[in-house]
Amino acid sequence: MRDPLVATFSIVGFDPATKEIGIAVQSKFLAVGSVVPWARANVGGIATQSWANTSFGPKGLSLLQEGYHPEEVVEFLVRHDENRDLRQFAILDAQGNTAAYTGKGCFSWAGHVNGQNYSCQGNILVSSKTVESMADSFLSSEGALAQRLIGALDSAQAAGGDSRGKQSAAIYIVKERGGYGGYNDVALDLRVDDHPEPIQELQRLYGLHKLYFPTEEATLLPIQGEVLAELRQYLIEENLLGRDSEPAYTPQMKQAFHAYAMRENFDDRWHEEPVIDAEVLMYMRKGELR
Repeated sequence: MRDPLVATFSIVGFDPATKEIGIAVQSKFLAVGSVVPWARANVGGIATQSWANTSFGPKGLSLLQEGYHPEEVVEFLVRHDENRDLRQFAILDAQGNTAAYTGKGCFSWAGHVNGQNYSCQGNILVSSKTVESMADSFLSSEGALAQRLIGALDSAQAAGGDSRGKQSAAIYIVKERGGYGGYNDVALDLRVDDHPEPIQELQRLYGLHKLYFPTEEATLLPIQGEVLAELRQYLIEENLLGRDSEPAYTPQMKQAFHAYAMRENFDDRWHEEPVIDAEVLMYMRKGELR
């Protein structure tokens, strides 16, 4: 049976400061996140597409872990694949070295642009501007790797994207002990399997992810003054605190706030000290994240 045609554009990126390795992808293909992105903390990341050979993911990562350079891994995988002309894939190691391959049988427009810490690739695209825009966006951006990768997808789509349209998108980022509770290395794994605007939906999901996971201390606000009054009123409206409660951050109010935080899955944003995370306060003000 022939491998599935995964016509798509993707980016593999590395953040030297955080040691995060990530892949972001968009395609006119159902659930592209189940096929294209592969990564292993402190090892590397791989995007495999266009009649995707998904065995390239685990095989390539194992070769990287053994110490092979991305160019050597590409050469090995291509040499041992009889359908090499139909494949497109990119490899990045934990030092930011990259290599990519676009088979001569990939449907036009197909190609890649890669350099230190990134590789952008795509097939069945409107033009080369799609991957060029991805690269330009990534290189000119700063901040969290996830936002840079999603921003690169957005720029690629604005430049034309997949010539057949849009359907799914995904982002996958690994970092040692970067997962929930530090128990695994999956720092981010978000997928939009079927949506008319998959990149926009991926951005929305990333917003939710940022909401539910820890932030830096700089975003913590002391519960006093206007913040205290606002929090107290909100807890009263949520029937978690009595209207006759004292206008102070009492043990009763702290208990009510804790109940609210646990109810809304803000476990990682709860603090015993009299502070509130700015993201939680914003969530309260909006009623929900939009």
